[in-house]
This record gives sequence, C-alpha cells and structure tokens, in this order.
Amino acid sequence: MAENNEIFDRLRIHPRVAAKLRYYVYAYVDPRDEEIFYVGKGCGARALAHLDEAGESAKVRRIAELKAAEQEPRIDILAHGIADEETALRIEAAVIDALGKTLTNKVRGNNSLEFGRTRLKKLISQYDAKRIENIAEPVMLIRINKLYRPDMTPDELYEATRGVWTCGTRREKARYAFAVFQGVVQEVYEIHAWHPAGTLEYRTRKPEDVQSPNRWEFSGGVAFELSKKYKDGSVESFFPKGAQLPFKYLNC
Repeated sequence: MAENNEIFDRLRIHPRVAAKLRYYVYAYVDPRDEEIFYVGKGCGARALAHLDEAGESAKVRRIAELKAAEQEPRIDILAHGIADEETALRIEAAVIDALGKTLTNKVRGNNSLEFGRTRLKKLISQYDAKRIENIAEPVMLIRINKLYRPDMTPDELYEATRGVWTCGTRREKARYAFAVFQGVVQEVYEIHAWHPAGTLEYRTRKPEDVQSPNRWEFSGGVAFELSKKYKDGSVESFFPKGAQLPFKYLNC
C-alpha cells in the first residue's frame, strides 16, 4: 500500500496556496473516462484527504482501483475564493444536483476564469509561481486572459498567443513570445516571422476572429529550452499596475 501512495507524494497544498484558495469546491475525476465520481468542499488541504481514506465506500473503492492500475484520480477545483463555508456548501449541493444533466451554457459565469473549474495542479502552479526577476532574451510578453481556458490543447494555446495583435514595427525585434495568463507563463514560443492578421490558417479559431485590418500574427513554435527556463514562472512584476495593453516588450 505504501508503494501505491507514492504517486500522490508530489501533490501538496502549501499554506500560501491555501490562503488564495480560501473555501473551495472540488471534484475527483477518473482519468480513464473523465467521469467525476466525487464532489466535496473544504479549505486548506481538504481536497487531498480522501487519497489515503479507509473504508468500504464507493469513493474509496474507486480510488483503490486507480492505485492498483498505477493511476491517480485527477482533482479539479470547481470553484474557489469562496468567503465562507455556508456558501461553499450551497455550491457543492448545486454541483451534485446538476451532475448527470446536460449543460447548454456557452458563456462562463462572472469570474469563472479566475475562480471557476481548474485543475488543482494548475492552481498550485499559478499561486505558488516562482517570480521571474530577469529575462535576458528579446521577448514579447502576451497576456491571453480573455482567450485562455485551463483545458486548452497545445494548438489552442499557440493559436491564442500568436494572433491577432495591434502592434508596431518593434515586434520585429522580439525573438520569443510568452503566453501569459494571470501573470504566469503558460508557454514560450520562438517567433519565426510576422504576418498580417488572417494570413495564416487557424485550426482552432474562427476566421472572423483573426481577420482584422492593421493587426498582426506570428508563425513559430515552442522554444523548448526557454520553456524549461520560464514556464510556470510569474512575470506579473513586468506589467505596470493598471496596464491596459495585452503585451509588453522586453529587451527589444
């Protein structure tokens, strides 16, 4: 049993992360079929408490099955930043009631990108991000807050970052583009060339969203070495408080 538990050792909720999460509602997801099999609420490290729980409940049996298969349940945070336990309890009850029903919502609710459903590992990365003090390369930090989703595929993340932007000729001096959400680097791309918006094909965005006069898009690919260096780091300090532009040049 001790060997099976080792797969969970890397997941921790430090006090500084817990302070950001406040009360939250969470879900246990079976990675084999993406099915949510348990919903709970709590604060601190409550979301991790079930991983070593004993008993004969269906939840315990499901987790034991995953351990036996050398897998682990994925823990998603459905909502966080909740002020009190009573509110968290009501949200938990509403989620449990809604599960199993088909949802038709196309627009996420207010603050859902900041406080809505997100993988626990992603939130830990966001709230515990190491602050990046220095960037030596000529880069363009691009905030994609409006387009970002926690479940974006690599293609979606790339296409949300590479276009389309209202930027001047200074763009030509940038060799790399950082995809930034809530101040944290999601990926780093090498810029190969800039093109008028709508020149290149997009597989994950609608044509009407990327064909805009006087805007630009770049072609490129993941800069793997710089990704290792900067990904999941915080660049929030490089954006002045209240800055409205979605991008920031450094060393350009």
